[in-house]
Amino acid sequence: MPKLLSGLYRFLPVQLLLLHFRKYQLLLVFWIIMVLTLVGRFAAHFGASALFLAPEYLGQINFLSMFLLGSAMAIFVMAWNITTFIIHSHRIPFLGATRQAFLKYCINNSLLPLSFLIFYSVVSIRYQWFNEHTSVSKIFLLQCGFYLGFIIFLLLSFAYFFRVDRDLLKVVISRITNPSVIREIIPYDSLDVEFDVVRARTFLSEMMTVEKISELKTYDARLLSAVLRRHHRNAITATIFALVILLLMGAFMEEPHLRIPAGSGFLLLFAVMMGLVGAVKYFLKTWELMGWVLIAGFLSLLVHFRIFDLRSIAYGLDYHTEKSLRPDYDYESLRKLFSPSRYRADARAGEERLERWLAMRSDSATRKPPLIVLTVSGGGSRSAYWTFRTLNYLDSLSHGGLFAHTALLTGASGGMIGAAYWRSLHIEAQQGRVANPYAPVYQDRIGRDLLNAIIFSFVSVDLISPFNKIALGGYAYTRDRGYAMEQELIRNTEGLLDKKLSDFQQLEHDGMVPQLIANATIINDGRRLLISSQPVAYLTQPRYALTDSFKPPIDAIDFAAFFRNQNPYNLRLTTALRMNATFPFILPVVRLPSQPEMNVMDAGLRDNFGIEVAMRYLLVYKDWLKQHVGDIIVVQVRDTREYDVFPATSQNTLGSMLFDPLTVIENKWEPFQSYGQSYAKEMLPELMDQVHFLTFSYIPQQVNKSAALNFHLTSTEKKDIYESIFHPQNQATVRKFLKLLR
Repeated sequence: MPKLLSGLYRFLPVQLLLLHFRKYQLLLVFWIIMVLTLVGRFAAHFGASALFLAPEYLGQINFLSMFLLGSAMAIFVMAWNITTFIIHSHRIPFLGATRQAFLKYCINNSLLPLSFLIFYSVVSIRYQWFNEHTSVSKIFLLQCGFYLGFIIFLLLSFAYFFRVDRDLLKVVISRITNPSVIREIIPYDSLDVEFDVVRARTFLSEMMTVEKISELKTYDARLLSAVLRRHHRNAITATIFALVILLLMGAFMEEPHLRIPAGSGFLLLFAVMMGLVGAVKYFLKTWELMGWVLIAGFLSLLVHFRIFDLRSIAYGLDYHTEKSLRPDYDYESLRKLFSPSRYRADARAGEERLERWLAMRSDSATRKPPLIVLTVSGGGSRSAYWTFRTLNYLDSLSHGGLFAHTALLTGASGGMIGAAYWRSLHIEAQQGRVANPYAPVYQDRIGRDLLNAIIFSFVSVDLISPFNKIALGGYAYTRDRGYAMEQELIRNTEGLLDKKLSDFQQLEHDGMVPQLIANATIINDGRRLLISSQPVAYLTQPRYALTDSFKPPIDAIDFAAFFRNQNPYNLRLTTALRMNATFPFILPVVRLPSQPEMNVMDAGLRDNFGIEVAMRYLLVYKDWLKQHVGDIIVVQVRDTREYDVFPATSQNTLGSMLFDPLTVIENKWEPFQSYGQSYAKEMLPELMDQVHFLTFSYIPQQVNKSAALNFHLTSTEKKDIYESIFHPQNQATVRKFLKLLR
């Protein structure tokens, strides 16, 4: 037994596995991230596991989507082999004395990839069976697709390296037989010895037979090192080739057939990152740390001089105006712009709009019509799907009453995407271009994947080629994952959201459709950015600020008024929705052309539910509303329950004790806002007894299995969200709504 264990321990595959844990452990992080992702311990809140376990291609989970994922997995495995070969091959000098050295290395380095593939198959089969309710035959087909893609790409990769080996034999191996010639070319240095050599006795050959290393012909260590360096160069050539392929794919990113599943995009990103690590290690050797410092400094210079910018832009806005025409973003300029006179003028214009709205909805000389204010919450595609489902359901039951009586629509993030689509769809129906706005196909469209386009752009454009240009709305812009998300949203909704703010100006002005106010958070100072096709300066400050002659607070910015010289109404609706939904890291921060530049992010940082804007709007028109309308129904659609009790954090580890106090604000951001807004919601009915708050919440059938917060929904999640409207709590609210609307 001791001899058997010793032989196993000195077996090259075992030694290589131990070597990865002993040297350069940083590369193991990629495998750890993937394992944690698959078991739901990494980015679980964003549904990252579904991207690998149920990948979508062209909106479908099928053989082709799994084939592409398998191909990307093969690319990642090859990147792992290439990078570790470059880093560790000098510790395995005997490989230089064999033909097809890289192939032998990959075979002996396969313990970790094989273990992961077995683990992946078990987890993915279980997920597809229990979560996607996939049939056994389809599961088998999906697994076949995955492994067919994996095997085909591996064969193509090794075909390249077989050719490399033949070249090496012609150029290098012929010289091995003449040590005296080598001694003249490469002087022997007795001090140039690698002490950290892998102590293996046996290895697996390409024929899958166990062979003894001692039987290999021995050559000078410097010569073997020269042979391995040739392999290094060819391995790096393969990595560069992969980068070129990504670059070309990014150039054609708008072609749907070239956008691979999001999980495949992540694997390609990991492969590129590992290839970069290997290249730096190979070229800089012992200067690696200094090299990374210099690379970071060089990137900082590119950012400083605006050659490279990780931020996005607002498509449709004019970034080319002279500096003198760019607005100054400071308090004195804001106070001058959003003056009491502008406040009153915009409030009067809004009141005139309400009067036109009222004239079109007064169906009785005695009964005042109800007025509806819609507020929707953030929450990615989950919230978009739930918002559209709720609004369409209520509008159908009320025979169009919801759309007809809604005066204002506002909120955050994904909810605004669903609400904007709902509004555009009913505008089309109002104008006779859509026959049935309640058809199931529209619900399906808002639930289509957005994440694939975002991740693919992140891998192939944002990181690889940040200099891609696109002409849009008469201006030139760079393309990034923000643009990719918008284009995918337009495609998903069959062009219904391919509009500009100006396209809605007259409709909103005449009171024919609800006024939409998109929000974003200005991260320079925390103010809110209000994006509307109507003037909204009356929402930029509280009413008491009008009489404060010293330093009245201005807590919001009217986008169109502030950027009046930058063609603000040319802004794309999808861009307004994206700025409203700029979740950190998933979508890039948007910079706006002010002095200094304004940077904006997700509206949910300030108010994830749209309540604050709605409340201020109602208070501004309090007197007019009391006189002219009946019940005021504030319909709040949110993707979480308002008073959910979160499980207590068990601080029984050192990490939780150290980091929980730092992350509590991030993890409990929504309940903090909910509890704070409950005070305002309690006080408003005291001021206006005609106000009624109705909340529709997405309530999952299983408490611990809520749909993930990202831009991708599985079929199970869609079904769960769709049926949530039938929950007793929501049905009771539906009955209240219909009663108030009568």
